[in-house]
Amino acid sequence: MSRNELLKGRYSKKQHIYHVTFCTDKRKQWFNNLYCGRILVQQIKKLHEQRDVNSLAWVIMPDHVHWLFQLENTIPLSTVIKKVKAKSSIEINKLMHHKGSIWQRGFYDHALRNEDNVRQIARYIVANPLRAGIVKNIGDYSLWDAIWLD
Repeated sequence: MSRNELLKGRYSKKQHIYHVTFCTDKRKQWFNNLYCGRILVQQIKKLHEQRDVNSLAWVIMPDHVHWLFQLENTIPLSTVIKKVKAKSSIEINKLMHHKGSIWQRGFYDHALRNEDNVRQIARYIVANPLRAGIVKNIGDYSLWDAIWLD
C-alpha cells in the first residue's frame, strides 16, 4: 500500500485507541539486537510517561513494531510516531555506528471502534513472536509488554 493511500482517512482523536504498525527501512532486522530493542522500549515508555499516550500493549519484532495505545494529549497520531521513530533512530545509529534510515516512511494505523475487543487485539499483538516461530513461550521473548498479563 502506498504512503498516500495510508494517509487517506487518517485522523487523530484524543482518548481514541489506535493499533499502529511500523517497519524498519528495507525490513532490516535491527531488533535482533536486544540493545536496539531496549532503545525503542525507552522511547515508547517516555511517551507514556509524558502522557502523550497510554500504552496498552506493544511488541518489537526483528523488523517491525506493533503498538496499541490511547492518545492522551492533543498531539496528533502522526507526531507520536514521528517522535518515537526520530529519537530511536538517533540512539540506534549512535549505538550501531550507523548513518542512515532506521525506519520506513509512514506507518499503518487502525483506529479501534467501540465494538473492537481491545484485549483480543492486545493478545494478537503480544503473540506475534509465537506466530513467527521466534519463541515457543512468550515469556522467552523480552521485547513486549501489555497492561493485562492474563
